[in-house]
Amino acid sequence: MTTNWENTKEYFITYSIMINAARHFGFCTYQEIAQAIGISTAGNYMGKIVGELIGLVSKNEMEHGRPMLSSIVVGISGKPGDGYFNWAKELGLLKEGKDEWAFWESECKKIYEEWKIQYKVSKGK
Repeated sequence: MTTNWENTKEYFITYSIMINAARHFGFCTYQEIAQAIGISTAGNYMGKIVGELIGLVSKNEMEHGRPMLSSIVVGISGKPGDGYFNWAKELGLLKEGKDEWAFWESECKKIYEEWKIQYKVSKGK
């Protein structure tokens, strides 16, 4: 994986879009991220760049003991791309022969639990 995106504006924009989607129990799209970072919203170049960015985010999340945040990035089909499952295998999260869709659903649930908004209740005097 190319790491020349680390600590760039594009990286942090991507990360913020993903966290916002997670905090609202939703998804974000490759196209939404591409538009936000100022690249074409279609084509192989877009898929490559967005894939690299969301892969870096997931690697960072894993290093911090959190689930694979790229699970909530989907294409126009509403599902993750093939690269998602390959990356999960590369990271050692998805074992060969396991149900990919069950893994994806499980990761989404973990993400929503991890990133849900926790409202603090004020203890008035």
